Amino acid sequence: MKTAHIGFLGAGNMAGALISGVLGSKIVGSAQVRASDSRSDRLAELAGEHGIQTHTSNAELVRWASVVVLSVKPQVVPAVLSECGGLIGQGQLVVSIAAGVPIAVIESKLGPGARVIRAMPNTPALARAGATAISSGSTATTADLDVARALFDAVGKTVVLDEGHLDAVTGLSGSGPAYVMLFIEALADGGVRAGLPRDVALLLAAQTVYGSAKLLLETGEHPARLKDMVTSPGGTSIAGLAALESGAVRSSVMEAVEKATRRATELGKKSG
Repeated sequence: MKTAHIGFLGAGNMAGALISGVLGSKIVGSAQVRASDSRSDRLAELAGEHGIQTHTSNAELVRWASVVVLSVKPQVVPAVLSECGGLIGQGQLVVSIAAGVPIAVIESKLGPGARVIRAMPNTPALARAGATAISSGSTATTADLDVARALFDAVGKTVVLDEGHLDAVTGLSGSGPAYVMLFIEALADGGVRAGLPRDVALLLAAQTVYGSAKLLLETGEHPARLKDMVTSPGGTSIAGLAALESGAVRSSVMEAVEKATRRATELGKKSG
């Protein structure tokens, strides 16, 4: 990554998170990062915050970049690649974070010799706590995967999977922050119902979810074991867990992941 020129084709929130991550972790310097977008105000914001050069011309950006991060909305991908995809060719790597757009669709719009990595990050990348899965295209190399992994490791944790698993990743970690926010909100509402001030209940709920996830990651213990550690016979936790089980929380979460995965598959077919 020391000599890479990383160009962000699209300058939305996720692009901003990745720019902040790679610069903050000093993987590359600001002279090695550029972004293009149709919104001049957003480009000015990124330039002011990170000291990077920006472009309103996508073609100008892709001619400069050795690594092109395709970070536009999925519905915009066909138009953007029709405009400048043919300019991306030999020696260039495309890292796509366009949800649901298959690798084959992207490869078909690029010039000869271009390689593709597809990624599915999630919104906690904005807090450098993201979860990302990456998959390699037909001509991508191990070195290309290393480049993509370094990019997403700068904003969280990264796993490498076959592309066929990415819809399930979308259903779990891509949509997962919405499920977790709903749980945090409900947990806080429970605290308010029990008499806690709203701001205190929300802080305690969010910190409890954050701390529990951190404990799981740092200990490597199975969640069932960590659950058992706080669940005493005849105590408060088992009473609460019984209420969750009677409400079918476990099966509801599983169904949410399944339905979101199915929807991701449907959207991917439309983009193809």
